[in-house]
Amino acid sequence: MKLLEGKVAIITGASRGIGEAVALKFAEQGANIAFSFVSEKSAEKATVLVEKLESMGVKAKAYQSNASDYDACETFVNEVLTAFGNIDICVNNAGISKDNLLLRMTPEQWNEVINVNLNGVFYMTKQVIKPMMKAKSGSIINMSSVIGEMGNAGQSSYAASKAGVIGFTKSVAKELGSRNIRCNAIAPGFVETDMTNYLKDGEGADKYKSSIPLGKFASAEDIANVCLFLASELSSYVTGQTISACGGLNI
Repeated sequence: MKLLEGKVAIITGASRGIGEAVALKFAEQGANIAFSFVSEKSAEKATVLVEKLESMGVKAKAYQSNASDYDACETFVNEVLTAFGNIDICVNNAGISKDNLLLRMTPEQWNEVINVNLNGVFYMTKQVIKPMMKAKSGSIINMSSVIGEMGNAGQSSYAASKAGVIGFTKSVAKELGSRNIRCNAIAPGFVETDMTNYLKDGEGADKYKSSIPLGKFASAEDIANVCLFLASELSSYVTGQTISACGGLNI
């Protein structure tokens, strides 16, 4: 039997990168997938992903929804419940970065990052715990970052948002453990996605890789594998934890 057979997973920001890899990994293990994308330019990618997921024998549906909008998150979750009947797993993956030195950072840049990366996790979690509490079961996985653990020059807003996700995760785990709802975070290091294309080649890439004990960037599938562990019963006694999938960068 597959690890997530018959489960329903809701994933934010899954039209590409880590979110897409998570959706494919979960479907491979039998989960039905509901996922969001935010911009119209991602609609075509979302359609292609739905077709891939359905070809794997699971139910899949894409929703255009903004993780930084509370009402949009509420609508998204309600529509998923109507279409799928329940929600067993929530992966809060949607995230952005607006890197800038603190001296030059504007309040608008700061707020945009906090709204998506931290407020969005709160908005989605608040909605999905209602059906999970009713079912007395659920796994919530929040995407943090190694930058939230270490900090980084020029990324104060990103670091603050991702550190906030870790604190939020621990608190939710303590609140909902008695209802058999687990909440964990993943802190990826450098991952080969569209967001990090500029780091892939040349001296810059070599500099970053030299600071990673494993000597390479992660693939999106590497992070998806950790998500699968946290979503499945393999991690049934794991909650409130942050797994650093960073190749040893934060040692």
